[in-house]
Amino acid sequence: MSEQHGVLVLHKPAGMTSHDCVARIRRIFQTKKVGHTGTLDPDVTGVLPICINHATRIVEYLQELPKAYEVIMRIGSTTTTEDASGDVLETAKVDATTITRERVEAALEEMLGTIEQVPPMYSAIKVNGQRLYDLAREGITIERKAREVTLYELQLHEIESTEEYVDVSFYCLCSKGTYMRTLCVDLGEKLGYPAHMAKLIRVKSGPFTMEQAVTFEELEARMNKEQTTKSIEQLVIPIGEALSYLPRYEIAADRAKAVLNGLETGLPGCQVEEGKLICLYSNDQLLGIHKVYKSQRGLYAKPEKVFRT
Repeated sequence: MSEQHGVLVLHKPAGMTSHDCVARIRRIFQTKKVGHTGTLDPDVTGVLPICINHATRIVEYLQELPKAYEVIMRIGSTTTTEDASGDVLETAKVDATTITRERVEAALEEMLGTIEQVPPMYSAIKVNGQRLYDLAREGITIERKAREVTLYELQLHEIESTEEYVDVSFYCLCSKGTYMRTLCVDLGEKLGYPAHMAKLIRVKSGPFTMEQAVTFEELEARMNKEQTTKSIEQLVIPIGEALSYLPRYEIAADRAKAVLNGLETGLPGCQVEEGKLICLYSNDQLLGIHKVYKSQRGLYAKPEKVFRT
């Protein structure tokens, strides 16, 4: 197989960690340079963008982008992990007649915008050099600082009731670092009941959607075809296309060498705001990711990442 450089949108299966997925992609593509753009818990499925070879240099930009999820919140119990994998901490008999669309939609409406979340103990966040989940497994609970996250969109789908619990399914578009488990617990509190996250699917990560996602089975099936390289190449999104959410600016051909050597360059006619990132191109070749600055002479670009190949 020829060396691939780009982003593979993986449909992560349940039962695997994000690290497991990266290790398997390394074996399939026969390269060590592989990284993902946002951890998914083992039980969670859905969109996991995997950067391969030179594309690992853009992980830091892709992982900062908003994510979208389909969520099922189960009202009636809380767990140690805030999801279905944990031990039950508290239960309550739910009066299903109180969980109306109007009440749930009002609670979702209250959560929109920038909110503060206290990260769960069962999370990968480090405190004093230790992962919170390692402390949690030892039965240790420590104080965690609340963090600001942003909920851009919340859409209620269905409310389904049983004798023991009520399931509420909804869509959430949010900023990086938002814990859906904690969101479910907090929404349950607003509705007056203990709650946890019963199921989670990530349907979008930055510009990448479920429609683009490929399973390991589909990937390996293509590997076994006669035209292996061509089949795999069709699945790997080129770096420039993966960065298409950023503004594009075409520079003069005689400035390309200077840009590739890491020099600043002027941006005549550029309409991008100061402080924003742009992609510089020359003759349809991606030269790099640059940040826009302003001087007395106008806007200019400083390199963040240069792509010489």
